[in-house]
Parts: sequence; C-alpha cells; structure tokens
Amino acid sequence: MTAYAAVVLAGGAGRRMGGRDKPALPVGGVPMRERVLSAVADASPRILVGPGPAITGVRLTREVPPGGGPVTAVAAGLALVDTEVPAVALLAADLPLLTRSAVGGLLDHLHGTGYDRSRSAGTASMERPGSAAFDGACYVDRSGRRQTLCGVWRPAALRAALDRLRVRRGGDVTGAPLRELLAGLIVCEVTWHGDGPEPWFDCDTERDLRRAEEWTR
Repeated sequence: MTAYAAVVLAGGAGRRMGGRDKPALPVGGVPMRERVLSAVADASPRILVGPGPAITGVRLTREVPPGGGPVTAVAAGLALVDTEVPAVALLAADLPLLTRSAVGGLLDHLHGTGYDRSRSAGTASMERPGSAAFDGACYVDRSGRRQTLCGVWRPAALRAALDRLRVRRGGDVTGAPLRELLAGLIVCEVTWHGDGPEPWFDCDTERDLRRAEEWTR
C-alpha cells in the first residue's frame, strides 16, 4: 500500500444526536473515531481534528475557529501533513464500517492501479486510468453521489483548492461547505464492490447506530 497520511474530521456538532460527541459513541464496544483510525493504522501521520481526547499514536489538532466547519478542519489537518506525503485520506469520524481494504482500494484508484470513472465540474470524463491527472478518489453511492469524506486526495491539490477558496471568500473559509472546496478537482469516482456493508455508512441518528451494531456482530 502506498504511503499516505490520514485526516479524520471529528468536530461536528452532532445535532441529530442531541448534541452528544458523536464520534465517541461506541459501535461494537469501540468508539467510532477509533474504528476509523484503526482502518488507517498504516497511515503516517494519523491526525484527528476535533476536541479530543488525545489518542496514543494520533496527532490531535483543532479547526480555527472551533466548530468552524469542514473546510477549516481540512485546513487544520493539512497543516500537519508534510509536503512530500503523496496522498491523504480525508475521512469523517463517524464511519464505523470503514475498513483498511476499502481505504486501500481508494489509494489504488488514485495512483492508477484500479479504475472506474472520473468526473470534475465542467470537464468531460477521463478515458484513461491512472495518473497524476487525478486530484482525488472517493466512493460514490448507488445514486452517483460522491462520498467525499470517504476519499483520498493529493495534498498539493487540496492546498491549492484551499488557496483559491480563501481568495474567493476574502481570506475566511469559516462555514464553507466541503463541496465548494472540492469543486473543480478531477475526481476518480469509485464504486464499492467489496464484501460487507458500504464503507461510507455514517451514523447521524440512533437508528443508524443500531444498524451499524447489527453489521458488526
């Protein structure tokens, strides 16, 4: 598996969970954020963006301002990734069904050893796999919706996108949606063909938690 870093976003408000620290909620007896971090155990560094607590072997940071949204969280995480790191997994902290093989599949597609299709805003689909032409790779669900917080990206492309977004927003990306950051990047869209449940399944409600528990038994 190619060397990569991982940035796990854990700073959401958890409003549909009554304001609880959603990534800390257990599935199968293990907090969701720890499940996600285990799926990227071979990443270096592993970075958790959120209020904590700190986890051994994981770098902890916080978006500025706290609660400033996913783009500020991405910026905080990227600030701890060295420039020579070729790829970064960008993941929500509430993906309890994520696996190491699912992340590996994304890395394969980003670096050209696997391929489905790619698409970027205003750009025709690519015809050939594999290359530095891809800025990122993420899973798509059955409706074709990109699961951007279950993806891997080239850090240089994300940093350039952040710079462009800061210029458009007068230097302040607080509250900016992730789709605005990623707009225009060339993305390899990956269809899940693995065994088991879809790795981007996230837990926003108590019902979601119950479903995840059933899948982990």
